[in-house]
Amino acid sequence: MTSQQAEQEIRQRETRRFEALVRGDTPSLEEIMADDAIYTHATGVVETKAEYLAKIKSGEVRYEAFAPEELRVRVYGTAAVLNGTARVTAHVGGEVRNLRLLFTDVYVKQGDRWRMVAWQYTRLP
Repeated sequence: MTSQQAEQEIRQRETRRFEALVRGDTPSLEEIMADDAIYTHATGVVETKAEYLAKIKSGEVRYEAFAPEELRVRVYGTAAVLNGTARVTAHVGGEVRNLRLLFTDVYVKQGDRWRMVAWQYTRLP
């Protein structure tokens, strides 16, 4: 697989992840995220995959929109770093949040597919 092919596959998986977040589709998120994935929020809260998905399953966190504005993918063999911005509307603990995010996302090739292992974001003004 060329770097260009890998980049395209990763972009497709990231698009699927954003769509799954909006649908609350935890089975798809389970498949896209690696078992040891870490999700770091702008507040400094760090969650495991299980903790993060539990909040989505329970409805504590619900995404209304997750729209990337920019996405840069750099592939390094079996690892890839994604940087971008996104507009997000989320319901967190009953509060609606309209956010613009700057994010870094890391994928690794595990077997025959790319899986997200880390996500960290910063809120933009």
